[in-house]
Amino acid sequence: MSLVVLAAAVLGLIAGAYARAIAAGFGAEPGDRRESLGGEARRAFAAAARTVPLPRPPYAVEGATALAAALVAWRVHDGWVLAAWLYAVAAGAALAEIDRRTWRLPDAIMLPSYPILLALLAPSGRLLPAVASGCALGAVYAVLWFARPTGLGLGDVKLAGLIGLLTGALGVQATVVAGMAGQVLGALYAVGLLLARRATRTTEFPFGPFMLAGALVAVAFPGTIPEAFPAAFPWASPGG
Repeated sequence: MSLVVLAAAVLGLIAGAYARAIAAGFGAEPGDRRESLGGEARRAFAAAARTVPLPRPPYAVEGATALAAALVAWRVHDGWVLAAWLYAVAAGAALAEIDRRTWRLPDAIMLPSYPILLALLAPSGRLLPAVASGCALGAVYAVLWFARPTGLGLGDVKLAGLIGLLTGALGVQATVVAGMAGQVLGALYAVGLLLARRATRTTEFPFGPFMLAGALVAVAFPGTIPEAFPAAFPWASPGG
């Protein structure tokens, strides 16, 4: 298994280099909306295809992608589910970097990820719970967006559906952990900004990276958190 983890980490370094190159091709606001749906994405992917996949300073994207890929390979043992998660690590690295830089989660990456993940999860026998969890988590974020559209974007709602698909293949506990962890991580970041006096109570920030980090928390601790907080996960207890 250690060889699989090592191979995943190496592939993560390569994927991280491509993710950084793809992210660099997306701007905060394309000049022409019609062009933004196709031209910008085509140029970003074309530029990435010409990239030599070598880590570059400050190595943050490549390092984070390698660690995420290694974690997924360590914790996920079903071959098809692992394939889906490794794809998600690569796509998520690009999405996190784009959102961090531009406050966008482009459909050019998000929308094709749905059929790709569905195709990878279908042979695993876990497609139905994955789809159910994707719909559930997406619905929760849709309600949050409807209640406070300035706090979340539609891109976050679409991302929640993808995260629900992935974590649902691991079990409902993982989906709940991912949703809770993303919110907690975002809240801790907001508190840190307030304590450092770099923000106010109304300051907004891109939430996608915290949602993706929450999904990794669910991979790392799929059962540990429910065991630590049985009241929040009554179905996870032996007598529940």
